[in-house]
Amino acid sequence: MATIHPTALVDPRAELDASVQVGPYTVIGPHVKIGAGTTVAAHVVVEGHTTIGRDNRIFQFGSIGAANQDKKYRGEPTELVIGDRNTIREFVTLHVGTVQDKAVTTIGSDNWIMAYTHIAHDCVVGSNTTLANNATLAGHVELGDWVTIGGLTGIHQFVKVGAHAMVGFASAVSQDVPPFMLVDGNPLAVRGINVIGLRRRDFTPERIAAVKQMHKLLYREGRTLEAARAAIDELAGSTPEAAGEVALMSGFLAAATRGIAR
Repeated sequence: MATIHPTALVDPRAELDASVQVGPYTVIGPHVKIGAGTTVAAHVVVEGHTTIGRDNRIFQFGSIGAANQDKKYRGEPTELVIGDRNTIREFVTLHVGTVQDKAVTTIGSDNWIMAYTHIAHDCVVGSNTTLANNATLAGHVELGDWVTIGGLTGIHQFVKVGAHAMVGFASAVSQDVPPFMLVDGNPLAVRGINVIGLRRRDFTPERIAAVKQMHKLLYREGRTLEAARAAIDELAGSTPEAAGEVALMSGFLAAATRGIAR
């Protein structure tokens, strides 16, 4: 059986792997599933239709799977699904989805979610992201893999932040942020590319050069967005080693719904 502190309240219908550890005064509801190796510290509430994967570490005072803050929510059995090996620090709030969207809030694996972060209903958070203290994601936000969000940053509902992008401290994000970009401020401004992050992930010089060229086409030559997209698409033929990066950028720009940060 799971190791459950005697003061914890775990509903007998909850499904906990035998290796799960639950700390003092934690409350776990009937529709919760928790995978092997996950630890839930003291004074955490895990409720709703919540599924948590393997080897996660959930720190004290978290609120996981609570009813969302959408006024249209009427208690439908929507979900929160969390992957593996995530670190979820103190006072983090993660809410279930709504039937008006996907009915599920999704968080990937290997994320570093720092204290007081809020992830609202129907968000999709990729893997290997870092959300610093007090990062706030409104409903329906999407973060790609390897995104970094600075502390005290607010992200408007329905905004998308592309993979490998970095948003600086105390920023207000109301438009989509293309992959690889480095942005900050209020109003938000694009400062360059996240070159340090790309080097840490072993991007080759050729791939980084292609990202720099895409930044130049989007932001430095006065092109319309349509013209920049067309020029970016052409890069796949001239820089085959960066075809993946070009495809990522092209797909993101095609799917952008709120306009891109420029």
